[in-house]
Formats: sequence, C-alpha cells, structure tokens
Amino acid sequence: MELILVVVGAIVVTAIAHRRGLEPALIIVVVGIAVSFMPDFEPPELDSHILLTVVLPPLLYSAALNFSFPTFLRNIRPILGLGVGLVVVSAFTVALVSSWLVVVPLTFATALVLGAIVAPPDAVTAVALGRKLGLPKKVMAILTGESLINDAAALTLFSVAVAQVAGTHTFFDNPFLLFTYSALLGPVVGGVLGYITLWIRRRLANPGLETVQGLVVPFAAFILAEEMHASGVLAVVVAGFVVGNGTLSAGYQTRLQERYVWNSVDVLLEAFVFAYIGLHLRFVLDDLHAAHESVVEVLMASALVLLIVLVIRPLSVLLMFGRGQLARHVGARWSVPAPDGDARDGRGRGRPRREPGKWRSKIDRRSLTWQENVVVSWTGMRGVVTLAAAAAIPVTTASGEPFPERATIQAMAFVVAIGTLLIQGWTLPLLIKRLQLSRFNDDHEADRAEELKAETVVHDAADEVLAEFRANPPAGINPQLVAEIRATIARHSQDADAMPDPEAHTKRAEIFSTVYRSVLAAQRAALIAERDEGRIEDEAVRAMLERLDLQEAGVSARLESRL
Repeated sequence: MELILVVVGAIVVTAIAHRRGLEPALIIVVVGIAVSFMPDFEPPELDSHILLTVVLPPLLYSAALNFSFPTFLRNIRPILGLGVGLVVVSAFTVALVSSWLVVVPLTFATALVLGAIVAPPDAVTAVALGRKLGLPKKVMAILTGESLINDAAALTLFSVAVAQVAGTHTFFDNPFLLFTYSALLGPVVGGVLGYITLWIRRRLANPGLETVQGLVVPFAAFILAEEMHASGVLAVVVAGFVVGNGTLSAGYQTRLQERYVWNSVDVLLEAFVFAYIGLHLRFVLDDLHAAHESVVEVLMASALVLLIVLVIRPLSVLLMFGRGQLARHVGARWSVPAPDGDARDGRGRGRPRREPGKWRSKIDRRSLTWQENVVVSWTGMRGVVTLAAAAAIPVTTASGEPFPERATIQAMAFVVAIGTLLIQGWTLPLLIKRLQLSRFNDDHEADRAEELKAETVVHDAADEVLAEFRANPPAGINPQLVAEIRATIARHSQDADAMPDPEAHTKRAEIFSTVYRSVLAAQRAALIAERDEGRIEDEAVRAMLERLDLQEAGVSARLESRL
C-alpha cells in the first residue's frame, strides 16, 4: 500500500511540476524530503536487489531502444572517456580523499566502496533537461551514450570493492580479470537475447504480444547476465540496441505501442526513484545516530565528497575535450609560420598521409565548443544507481561482523545524490540559457534543415519505387490502372479515403498493397541508411519514421472504419 501511495504522490507532483514548467525530479526530491520529516512517517522499504533489478533495467533498455547504435559508435571516444574513464577516476579520487580524512574513519577499501557508489552520474535528468531546453545533438548523444555504460563500470567496481571489504568470494579473485570478463560477456548475453527476441517476434505477428514480450526483455537480460557473473547493465543496453534496430521489421502498430508504453514506464519509474530518494534522507540520518556517529562530522565529510564530485567532472572534461582547443588557441597565438622551404624539408617529406580505416572514418572527431564543454561538465547529477548501490551494501561481512561504516557510507552517498540533484539540477537550465547554447535560439532553423533532409530522402525513395513500378508493372495490368495506383499512392497522405482496402481480395487491391508497402519499406530503409552514414541527425530520422508509422496507422484506421 505504501508503494502505491508513493507512486501516486510522485505522479501528482510530476503533473504539477510539468504544468508549472519546473523539473519534476527536483521537485519530487524536495517534496519527499519534506514528507520524511513528518511525525510518525514510515518510508516504504525495498530490497536493494529489487531496486537494481526492477528499476534500472527498463530505464536503460528504453534509452537504448531510442538511441541509434551508429550514433553511439560515432561518439564512442567521449562516451568511453566519460562512461568508463571518468567513473574510475572519480571513484579513486573520492576513495583517496575519504580515506585521508580524520573525521571519518574509512580505510581505503571502504572509501573505494563509497567512491564506486557516487561515481556514476544519472544522465536521465540531464538528458530530459537537455531535450527540453534544446541542447545540441552531439551533446545529447554524448550524454545519452554515457548514461548507458557508466553504470556498468561503477557497479562492477562496487562489487569488487565490497568483496574486498566483506571478504566474500568473487567469480574471479583478480579484479582486472573480473572486470574484463564482466565487460565482455555482458554484451554477448544481451546480443544473443536481443536476436532471440527478434526471432520470436517474427513468429508472433501480434502487436499486443510483441509489446508484452518487449517488457520482459530488459529483466531477462539483466538477470541472466548477473547469474553468469557478467554485467547485467551492458547486457540490457546491447539487447536494447539489437531490438531497437530490428524493430523496423515489425509492424507499425508494434512500434507505436512500444513507443508510448516505454515513455509511460520511464515517467513512472523516474518519479518513483526520486521520491524514494527524498523519503529516505531523514532515516539515513537516524541510522547515523543509532551507530553513534557524529552527524555534524559526517555531514562535513559528505560536503567535501560532494565538492570533489562537483569539481572532478569539469577538470576531467577539460583534460579530455578541452586540451585540443586550448593547444590550438595557444599555438595560433604564439607560433611563428614556417617558411615554405622548411615545410618541404624535414622528416615529414614525402610521407603519405594515411587514410583512416572504414570503422575509424565513422567516428565523429569534431571538437565540442567551449560552451558545450561547460554544459557537459555540469551534467553530473547522481540518481538511481547511487541510491540502489548504497542500499546494496551488505549488513555483515563474511565473518559475521558488521560491515564497517555502512551507515556512514550510506549517509554520504545520499548527501551527494541529493546535493548534485539540487545544485546542478537547478542551475543547469540557467547555465544553458546563459551560454545561449539552445537550438531553440535560432528559431528551429537547424531542426528544420534536418527535417527537410529527411523529407527529401523519403520523397526520393518513394519516387524510385513508383518509377520502378511504372517501368515494370505486373503482367496483365493495363496502363490506366498502373497510373491510377501510382497516383493514389503518391497522394496517400492527403487523400487516404480514396485508397482501396489493402486486404481486399481483388487484383487492384493486391497490387496496391504490395506497392504501398514497398514504398514504406524503401522510405524507412533510406532513412536508416542516411542516418547510419551520419548525413541526417538521429532525432530527425526518428521523427520521420514516426510520421510514416502514424501515416500508415491513419490510413489503416480509415479503411477499417469504412469496413
């Protein structure tokens, strides 16, 4: 009953926040904190494994379904830098500083547990804000890609650190072998499950059953990978990529249903998670009192860790993305142009310039502007993974002793999560507006240009199919009927009522149905090809694909209503 009330309350707060133009996650956290201090309030309790298994997989799967794998590959360098490199750097930096603190008695191993918990940013809020405020597409691609892999790195590091402190046995005693095994096997499990899902879907041919099956996939991928001691997070992400890429072979009803179902699931889970965070803050502080810890000292240490988390990301982003720009700026300012003769001499004379390979040529090597770097460096809000990992700390070690400083680590993790949500979450929209980084500042000119590209691709693909149909019509069909079918399909979006029933068993209806679906298939294939080559932005392609699905749905609905 308590969980239902939390969900209902979170949805109500989300609706109010949307109507007021506020960010729902932040308002939910604040309201949850206020409610937690009400007299006789008891928060809902969930097992940490339920949080990880029920909440995290569908959020990651939904993001992977709606994210282009070619876009992921084009931005693989910054995504790996932020999603793996920055997570490791953040975890060890927090561990070193926390173990050095005198006010909180943490060993390096227990401090590394804390570091792994607070290391992964929750990009759900950042991506939602960025989409709402119109962040550039490359920035959105980097943030979304980062959110898909940083949880895997953090949770693997967390499991290794907990095993060292608790003295429990892991699948591999060597942490590097464990990390490698987890990172390699997880994607394999997800890929196999994704292809099995597509194989089953082709035989179901039922939109309702296909949608229900899709709801099971993220949980199956996560649990199966975890049972094999692999990364459940990476398994879910790869399964999402595979199924999302293969969804084009499904019917339009399945795609439309899944799109709206997963949007609803995202809203529900995100609202619940942030409400859960706010409702438990007071009780984490109570646990500190029960453990005879000084709350003031822990809060001071938490503030320092929060400061480290807020600072380490901008510094890392500057080192990873800003070095090239800084070097070029300094070089342009201080370098002296070399004479032409010198340019022809030296070791570089006659050396051919190597062309990048096919795979490397697909990587987007464009540098972010300094404004984009600033925004990326400030999108470090912590969320569901930090909460779930903090709750997943075992109560006792393998010897039966209490896990050292468990309440302290949990309290510091909660302070960091709520602090980043409130500080960075409130200021990020102001920062984007101040830097004038929103695409909306140019009256949607960039978006409209991408839409025009998509429309051109769609029209050209339709023209090719119709030209082929006109040049090679089916046998036994007179030219007048060919021209009639061709003209009807060409104007189908404006005059759907004039179209014949594709399911009617007449020669004209059968030919029309075949050509019409060939046009739609060619349009979708052309859009995907242009997107994969990087010539059209992913969001414009997805918008056009949705238009085609809605167009087909509208035509089918009108035909069914006539019957």
